Amino acid sequence: MSTASYRRWGVALAIAGTLVFSFRPILVKLVYVTFPVSPVTLLFLRMSISLPFFLIVACWLRGDEPRLTKLDWAKVAALGFIGYYAASFLDFIGLQYVGAGVGRLILYLYPTLVLLISFLFLHRPPTRRQLAALVITYAGVALILSSQARAGAEGKLFMLGALFVFASSLFYATYLVAGGELVKRIGSMRFTAYSMAVATLPAVAQFFAIEPMSALDLPGKVWLYAVLLATFTTVLPLFIQAEALRRIGAPEFALIGALGPVSVAITSALGLDERFTAVQAIGGALVIFGVLLVSVRRS
Repeated sequence: MSTASYRRWGVALAIAGTLVFSFRPILVKLVYVTFPVSPVTLLFLRMSISLPFFLIVACWLRGDEPRLTKLDWAKVAALGFIGYYAASFLDFIGLQYVGAGVGRLILYLYPTLVLLISFLFLHRPPTRRQLAALVITYAGVALILSSQARAGAEGKLFMLGALFVFASSLFYATYLVAGGELVKRIGSMRFTAYSMAVATLPAVAQFFAIEPMSALDLPGKVWLYAVLLATFTTVLPLFIQAEALRRIGAPEFALIGALGPVSVAITSALGLDERFTAVQAIGGALVIFGVLLVSVRRS
């Protein structure tokens, strides 16, 4: 496979994984609307239901080379904790106070954080093209967020939720940068399976330490949403995105990920009655243009 074709597949996988993954906040909001489930319980359901899939893949790939050293396992555990457990938990908390579309826009500020972390720690300064894409993309993000600011108690809760989601974005950006090199060495499938399996441990421990078993006495519709959350919007996109990360690298993967908020804004406006104004539409168009600018290289 040529270098250009290899990269094109990486871009396609990044877009597909981002779009599938963008349904996650909608399912989370549907759960919160249907029944008062705590973020601790919802994270436990997501992680425990998806765990068998990752264990199967981990067992299937256990004989692959290179063998993981103790340091590799430590890195996998740390990245799993940061990128899957902590980032998801903070996101679930934040989504109690902000809408699905707005939450995705805040979360997808991580491209700027990825580029900054890559510059500070990996000495990878952004190109002019990436900087231009960032300016255009986040001009669109700023337009959409500006239409959501409110005063009073509701505004304070919105800011609290926004801070939680921003913290999730920071954790996820750290995971993308730190995991990019390890993924290239041990393989995307193994890395995703191992790190997700490890990340399940703190989620399970947290649930049994905080919540009673009666917290699992949930309506059938909530269980359906939880299964979809764990499989369709967790297992499937994580493997797709891990392979995309290996092919195109963290900075461009993060910028392509900015497509997610646009799809969430549209679908949440249709399914959750969240506002999608003309200002948001203009902002979404700027986001798409910025993503295309960084995704399509000059020949």
